[in-house]
Amino acid sequence: MSRTLNEGPGTMHTPPLLEVTSLRAYLSSRRGVVKAVDDVSFALDHGEAMGLVGESGSGKSIMSRAIMGLLPRRGDRTGSVRFKGRELIGLPRKAISEIWGPQISMVFQDPSRSLNPVVTVERQLTEGMRKHLGLGRSAARTRALELLGEVGIPDPERRLRSYPHEMSGGMCQRVMIAVALACEPELLIADEPTTALDVTVQRQILDLLRRVQRDRNMSMILISHNLPLVAGRTDRIAVMYAGRLAETGTTRQVFETPRHRYTQALLAATPTIAHERHSLFQLIPGSLPSALQPPPGCRFAARCAHASGACHELSPEMVAVADGQLVACANPVTVPSSTKAKGDHDGR
Repeated sequence: MSRTLNEGPGTMHTPPLLEVTSLRAYLSSRRGVVKAVDDVSFALDHGEAMGLVGESGSGKSIMSRAIMGLLPRRGDRTGSVRFKGRELIGLPRKAISEIWGPQISMVFQDPSRSLNPVVTVERQLTEGMRKHLGLGRSAARTRALELLGEVGIPDPERRLRSYPHEMSGGMCQRVMIAVALACEPELLIADEPTTALDVTVQRQILDLLRRVQRDRNMSMILISHNLPLVAGRTDRIAVMYAGRLAETGTTRQVFETPRHRYTQALLAATPTIAHERHSLFQLIPGSLPSALQPPPGCRFAARCAHASGACHELSPEMVAVADGQLVACANPVTVPSSTKAKGDHDGR
């Protein structure tokens, strides 16, 4: 799954920063085994930003935790998660904890639950730097002030002495981002980082993440149920449905020429300024299938108007439909030849 840099004899390949192969994350419950993530494979390059999108309950957050090794006690993961060529599944807890922070970091959905309410911002920012980077108290404090400034927090000197409850939700999320960036990670996973924030603050936070990602040439996985939120802030998109990937491609490909019926339905159900006043949105009928007993065949088949008999029986494999675009659909959306030629020419 490495990317080709040059063509012809002597082709050089750069291995991806993160390579996920046949990843499964199953959770035990009183009702049975929940197949939250079921055979997912993808790769993320150095300095690349990927959007992971899909309806709530599609398995996006569980997959991020499976990558990090943060599943609950009743959770189990199988497959392969290779970071910089090193297999993470099966590593002892101590070895994994050395990767958290300086190599892979995460911004969680709700900062009010992730930040310690009885510990100052300064301590929460400096602890990781002192442990992983070996900085002294003064150096760590100086670095903390720089980080607060970088994420746009005014009067950082005062905020270092603050507790989470003394700040707004948007400011707490900025602190969470600063904490995640403190040890200079190579990969940042942002799991629904704008949950419960107003629209203006959402945009500020997402623009901040994109700017920091580009400035640091850091890889990022941006998780959201809202497709427009990842547009313009990612290089590539992976669409997830019922524990599996439905489609992957460049952001431009997925938005301009979606090939999976689910991706097409998601985009059609998204409000845009072009919608006429009082017009109805094209809602996706039905609901996600049960993760306890996933149906055979394509998991979107029961909600798809174009499903055939085979769709209910055979599970589709991810296949290439364009350069860099893969789809798991037996009856993908047809793209006009002129559009296809333009996309192939652009290579984006």
